[in-house]
Amino acid sequence: MRKLFILVLLISSLFGEEIGELTFSHDYKKVMAQAKKENKRVYMLITSSTCGWCRRFEKGTLSDWTVAEKLDEKYLLLHIDRDADYFPKHLKYKRVPRHYFLTSDEQVIYTFLGYWNVKDFISHVDDVDWQYNDKLKKGLLK
Repeated sequence: MRKLFILVLLISSLFGEEIGELTFSHDYKKVMAQAKKENKRVYMLITSSTCGWCRRFEKGTLSDWTVAEKLDEKYLLLHIDRDADYFPKHLKYKRVPRHYFLTSDEQVIYTFLGYWNVKDFISHVDDVDWQYNDKLKKGLLK
């Protein structure tokens, strides 16, 4: 039974992971290539399999339809397990959940740490546009 569970888990991780109404990929390189091709930004969530706050964020905040609508509108979605999945090690990941908003050129637009309820998370997502435009204006992003 345990082997069957592990097999199902591995197969499902190949195709992505559904959280609420959102489908996240686990493949950093594939998502970044797609972001370049489509000229889209990326929301990357870094979690750990042992993190209770991560599960609470996934099951509560990310499962809310308003959050799903807000993220799905502008971002490709990437969910990274810091202990199992590839991502550039220059990005902070020791404390989770860690949230990154990236350009298609892998530049960090905005990052923050922790569990956030729906209202506060949406406020952070709204701040990304402001951060992006401000950094563009200052020449900090390509």
